[in-house]
Amino acid sequence: MFQVTKEIHFCYGHRLLNYEGKCRYFHGHNGKVEIQLSAQALDDKGMVRDFSEIKQILQTWVDGTLDHRMLLHEKDPLRSALEKAGEPVFVLKANPTAENIARLIYDTAKSKGLPVTSVTLWETPNSFATYSE
Repeated sequence: MFQVTKEIHFCYGHRLLNYEGKCRYFHGHNGKVEIQLSAQALDDKGMVRDFSEIKQILQTWVDGTLDHRMLLHEKDPLRSALEKAGEPVFVLKANPTAENIARLIYDTAKSKGLPVTSVTLWETPNSFATYSE
């Protein structure tokens, strides 16, 4: 099995609903995503996937969808106020935890035809969550 990993950095804000710790308040992160792709065989160029192609496909999506946005649960009571104020918001059906954001990026990579095997979201330099099937 061959594997490659592409790193993508982005900034985002969020808060967690039904949470008693300080993450229940709006706050931000400088996130790092590691997208791992795998293949049994290499393509005719000798690659699992060209790093520049991964960047073009997935970093473009992250930059346009998640970067410098508030990631909020669809039922967040302040969602409509932020949207009315013109703040950039991305809405999730689940609490915007590191685990759920990793899964969102995994599902997006898969839907874009990338042979993704895992996504790790580093929320801080020493805290991360990984999603794989």
